[in-house]
Amino acid sequence: MRRHFDEDLKGLNMDIIKMATLAEEAIFKSIEALKNRDRGLAESVVLGDAKINDLELLIEEKIIDLLALRQPLARDLRFLTTGMKINAELERIADLASNIARMVIELVDKPILKPLIDIPKLSDVAIKMVKDSIDAFVDSDEKLAKEVMLYDSRANALRNLIQEELINDYMSKDASTVTRGIPLLLITRSLERICDHATNIAENVVYMINAKVLRHNYQYLENDADKE
Repeated sequence: MRRHFDEDLKGLNMDIIKMATLAEEAIFKSIEALKNRDRGLAESVVLGDAKINDLELLIEEKIIDLLALRQPLARDLRFLTTGMKINAELERIADLASNIARMVIELVDKPILKPLIDIPKLSDVAIKMVKDSIDAFVDSDEKLAKEVMLYDSRANALRNLIQEELINDYMSKDASTVTRGIPLLLITRSLERICDHATNIAENVVYMINAKVLRHNYQYLENDADKE
């Protein structure tokens, strides 16, 4: 019975990795579509969201079945409940990537407002945080999960920088730029929210490993960093 349960857990791991890969690809493609003004690529991200939604439902059903039929305890129970939460976070990340793609579709036929420098940087941070949070889950790597949580401040700083530039240097000075600036603000906000969801995943990974709740308590992380 234990061998079959372990095989089920391994299969679940693979499904979550697949879900994360699709979410990461959606983020990357949506920003590539923005950089290249590629309507077709943006539309493919929007259409691909249905596949991710189907996978989310499949993973959720598998976890519910394992909880009901196997009645796991201790670490196995934390693994499954963490997997359930991560599954939901990844689906939200994919939704945000789809939202970015929709903003890109709105922008492709309009003159570019400004060179794209910091938005691609923020997307790189978002993809890294998603990837590292899932790697931490798969490898039960508490150190990596904590690094993801601390990395969120970099995402916030980039978001603030982009917002201030768009508002202060463009939109407040020239009202004609507003229709092009607002979609960029929404894209920035979506990328920052993706980073927030990656942070949520990392928090759940730490709980899975040692049953320690770190939500809203990052002083513990900073103290750990000071000791290193």
